[in-house]
Parts: sequence; C-alpha cells; structure tokens
Amino acid sequence: MTAAVEGRMRLTIVGGFLGSGKTTWLRHQLHAGRFRNAVVVVNEAAGTPIDDALLAGASDLKVLAGGCACCEARDDLIALLRELADRRSRIGSDDAARLDEIVLETSGLADPGPIVAAIRNDPVLVYHVVLGEIIVLVDGLNALAQLRREPLGRRQVETADRLVVTKIDAAGEGDVRRLLATLHAINPGAAITGAVKGTETALPDFDGIAPEAVASGDDGPAAAIFPTRLAIDPAVDWTSFTVWLSALLHARGDDVLRVKGVVRTPAGRLLLQSVRKVVQSPEILPQAEDDPGREDNTIVVIGRGYRGDDLRRSLAYFAGRGGR
Repeated sequence: MTAAVEGRMRLTIVGGFLGSGKTTWLRHQLHAGRFRNAVVVVNEAAGTPIDDALLAGASDLKVLAGGCACCEARDDLIALLRELADRRSRIGSDDAARLDEIVLETSGLADPGPIVAAIRNDPVLVYHVVLGEIIVLVDGLNALAQLRREPLGRRQVETADRLVVTKIDAAGEGDVRRLLATLHAINPGAAITGAVKGTETALPDFDGIAPEAVASGDDGPAAAIFPTRLAIDPAVDWTSFTVWLSALLHARGDDVLRVKGVVRTPAGRLLLQSVRKVVQSPEILPQAEDDPGREDNTIVVIGRGYRGDDLRRSLAYFAGRGGR
C-alpha cells in the first residue's frame, strides 16, 4: 500500500539496532520499485552522513544527521515533516507530483516509540501524517547478544509491526530459531520475515523453542554509546590502516559496535563497514558528483568504553598520521 490514507501522507519507519542491515534492505526495496515516489529521510546519529551515499535510488532524499530522530534531532524531524506537509498542501490533489508517502530510516540508536508519539502529538502533523508501518530490522548474527544486553534493542522490537531478520545465511539455524522464538515472545503481534542482502528469504520453524531472557528497564549501556568521526588523509598508508582497523576490532570488538565510512582509494570509492568484530567485504561505489555536503574519506566509529581522541591518536600512529 503506497497511497495516502484519509488524505494524509503515509509514514513508514525503518528501524533496527546498529548494523542490522537497514540501509541494505531499504536500498534493495528501492531497486525493486517499492517506495518509488516516496521521500526517503535518512537519520544518522553521527554528524557525518554515510548512508545517503547508498540510497541513490530514492526519488527524493533528505538527511537528518547529528542526532537521533527520537531525541536530539526530533525537532529537526518535526520541522522537516511540516515542510513536506506544507509542500504537499500547495500541490493539487490530482497532481502526479503530490507527495503521498514518506520513509524514515532511523539511526541504529533510535527508539521508534518517541518518534511516533512526537508526530501524533504535533498539532500540525496529526492532520497530515498517518503511520503506515514500523519495520524493524534484526541482525540474525548479533541480535541475541544485543537483546540480552541492550534495553534499546528490546524496545525497538516491541514497537514493530513487522520484524525482518537479516543475515540468516551467515547464522546457524539453531541460533536463528532461538532468535525467532525470542522475537515472538517480545512482540507476538509482529509479522516476522527473513532477508539476505535485502532479498526475502524463508525462515525456519521455531515451534517448541524456548525464548531467551532479554534486557529489561529503560536505561542501560546503550545510553553511553556515542559516534566518533575520523577523517582519513588521502595519502594514508592503506596497509597500515587495515592493520589498525583489524587491531581495533580484535581488541575492542565488544565495545566498537559499528564502523562505517566511504573512502577514496586507488581502487575507487570504497564503502567500509563492520559490525562488532565482523568486517564486511568492501564495496566499490559509483563516483559521486561534486557535492559540498558530501564528506568522503571519513569513517564513523560508534561504540562505548573509550575516548574518541584515543581512537584518533591510535589511527595517526598506525596509519602515518592518517586520522585527525
């Protein structure tokens, strides 16, 4: 369903914990023609946006960087949605260009609940935006550990209308079945589907599997998670950089939850990503048009238990003053 509901714009929220595969899934949906005419809003906790570089298939792309849409960037989100509502009001109802759908990809640290509450409580947006679906991506490899440790992960699952379990090809079937049983116990009303690199994939049966205990309470370690922006010198020694990244993840893989960035190398523009200790194969991206707002040669490290300045110093040491 993509048409407006009751004359209002339909909002789809795509959420999930750090590294769950939100952008990969959304990029595949755009390529397949879903959300064809939607405005896609990408929210990133870090001040340097990365994911917008991967969503070129969106017909209209907006970026909210520098805070989560559920808290620090909530006012910016409300202002953007009001702007879209105003734009829509100026277009005739029969105009093909009329905006009827918005897709919000939240940051991995966002709780969808406060976002929905903010929209429903706004005296303007309540007449212009209706929530269509909350889709939460769940990392098939790491979600059980996250749910045991991170209350935020549980809250994300609790808010979902649909749960999409990713990376099931890389996880053991027993772990996937335990995860599915746990997700069903947390949110028995949510539909659960599987995906591998954005493509829907069948899930194993989990009848009779006991769910695992998950984190309780509203406060927890997730409150201490923060992003660190690292600028990469174009002249960096890439061998040394690789050694640095491998050493960082080996030593602090439980604290470094996510690494993501776009760097320019002799091989082209590379997307670098890791989730905890798992480093994904670099992906070559198309050459970007000149954009003063785009910062290549930047990686964002999201984690806890260290200081951002210590990361910068260690990178400078390993990679020949390649970070600052």
